[in-house]
Amino acid sequence: MRAVTATSFPTPLRLAGLALGLAALAACGGSGAETQTSTPAERIGPVLELPVDCVIGETCAIQNYVDRDPGPGVRDYACGGRTYQDHNGLDIRTLDMAAQRAGVDVLAAADGQVVRLRDGVADVSVRTGGLAAVEGAECGNGVVIDHGGGWETQYCHLAQGSLQVAAGERVHAGQPIGRIGLSGQTEYPHLHFTVRRDGAVVDPFAPAAGEGGRVCEAQNPLWSDAALAALAYQSGAVLNAGFSAGAVTLEAVEEAGVTPPAAHAPALVAYVRAIALEAGDVQHLRLTAPDGTVLAETRIDPLESAKAQYLTYAGRRTPPEGWAEGTYEARFTVERGGRRVVERDFALVF
Repeated sequence: MRAVTATSFPTPLRLAGLALGLAALAACGGSGAETQTSTPAERIGPVLELPVDCVIGETCAIQNYVDRDPGPGVRDYACGGRTYQDHNGLDIRTLDMAAQRAGVDVLAAADGQVVRLRDGVADVSVRTGGLAAVEGAECGNGVVIDHGGGWETQYCHLAQGSLQVAAGERVHAGQPIGRIGLSGQTEYPHLHFTVRRDGAVVDPFAPAAGEGGRVCEAQNPLWSDAALAALAYQSGAVLNAGFSAGAVTLEAVEEAGVTPPAAHAPALVAYVRAIALEAGDVQHLRLTAPDGTVLAETRIDPLESAKAQYLTYAGRRTPPEGWAEGTYEARFTVERGGRRVVERDFALVF
């Protein structure tokens, strides 16, 4: 049997200077879980529930957190790098466009009143439509909810035509207000969720630390205990993993259109799309046969820079007699500074 050359490539999703201010929205009229801790203190602000109807790590994923670094660097609330320059919210994404089209509800995070909203912005990636097409509407279709006491939450990039609330309407925590979309200044389907107090951005994981305050854990978070547990911090994540009958492209993965494998297909390929990788990360993907023989293996050199996403695959051409019956296993790992931070095992049975 002859091995298929295993290749991988970076596909950055980072957007610089994302403008998601309230003023632009008002103008339209009325990404392995680690231990999550919270430093006890007197709670301030509203109690926030999960703003999406999905399971983090299973049917959706966190892409970015609030950037807490006041300078040119980046730092999330856990002292990690899961953010980008001046990012002012929490990004929760669907696993692919197929999931977005199926519909994922965006939920009011707390009781309040809808004070601003926008609909009518097309669900088109800025890679296709360009930045000029969304100038002044970077948030896309969105909703702003007033929770009293100067506190507001903002929900951006909702699907066109999905809004289920009206300006002035009272809403309660957990109420659907729209669905995750691809509108505004974004390259992938997600909810951009921002918290503000008196117009200033607040990190919901550490609201009392102040802008730029250095924290390395959740401190007096606005989240409820259940929401905080659901949002448990991860140093990286696997967005998609599976098997294919041939070469894999990012476009096919995004559209859930990967050709499924078969015993006499041209090849057997294992693939993984990982997100939130950092400079120096080492990725490793191994595919083994039912008897334990290694069929293919890919090891990526340490990354020279952070990658919002990265597609890796490893495979082998199908032998003339086809694949033997049994379980074919794949293991994907990411090592960072000598420590394993991501691990995913998946299998296929012929």
